[in-house]
Amino acid sequence: MRIKDHPILEFKRGEKITFSYNGKKISAYPGETIASALHAAGIRKLTHSQKHQRPRGFFCAIGNCSSCLMVVDGEPNVKTCVVEVQEDMVVEEQQGKGDLSAKV
Repeated sequence: MRIKDHPILEFKRGEKITFSYNGKKISAYPGETIASALHAAGIRKLTHSQKHQRPRGFFCAIGNCSSCLMVVDGEPNVKTCVVEVQEDMVVEEQQGKGDLSAKV
């Protein structure tokens, strides 16, 4: 769900872009964060808690919590609530703590 009309804010959206989430194409607008684009597409579970593997969703939207950590273009532990979505970006659900050895 996206806000389309607002009494105070004006939304100037450009052409839609697409990115990949777990192999599925998702539409977004330039300037949206990854987490907000996923939320608008109906994807509510972004990650799991480390200890009990409970689902975690879009929570703080300012990068303070760890409820939106994902692998973005091969980089683990990206806080998707503060990273803008880019055309053809590859976003994957993160399993566990994330492995940096693949990036070294």
